Amino acid sequence: MEEVILVDPHDRQTGTMEKLEAHRQGLLHRAFSVVILNSKGELLLQKRAPHKYHCAGLWSNTCCSHPRPCESTAEAARRRLKEEMGIDLEPRFVYSFIYKANLDNHLTEHEVDHVFTGRFDGIPEANPAEVAAWRFVSLNSMYAEVIHNPERFTPWLRLMITHPEFNYLFDRL
Repeated sequence: MEEVILVDPHDRQTGTMEKLEAHRQGLLHRAFSVVILNSKGELLLQKRAPHKYHCAGLWSNTCCSHPRPCESTAEAARRRLKEEMGIDLEPRFVYSFIYKANLDNHLTEHEVDHVFTGRFDGIPEANPAEVAAWRFVSLNSMYAEVIHNPERFTPWLRLMITHPEFNYLFDRL
């Protein structure tokens, strides 16, 4: 049973709950998103595997998930980046934001999303249980795709890229 860390709007832990139940109830919980950039400034996107319990088959940031109880968000970001994309690096925290989005399957994401970044110029070894495809894309191309076809992207990615801090990802590497 996977649990998420329930938090208040200031990201202070208030408890834990089974992950799917937290999404059914739409309770605020801690999460993270990792955005990997290559030396050309391109973002590494992943297409979520078709069997994921929500947002299956949608394009998203390099990896995202939830820290486990008693695991720091930074440790969880590094762990999941390796598990999902086969990339072992220590991502850097950039900013966090709160969002709430209704998903498919009558689920709700309500998260304090901690955004991390890192640089990687290799070929990811994507885990097929998590990732259906991946690609590097320029920031301008991604913005254009999201504007013209928002339904192809996860809600949190669409919100993340409109956050004022997002463009600072490129300055922090």
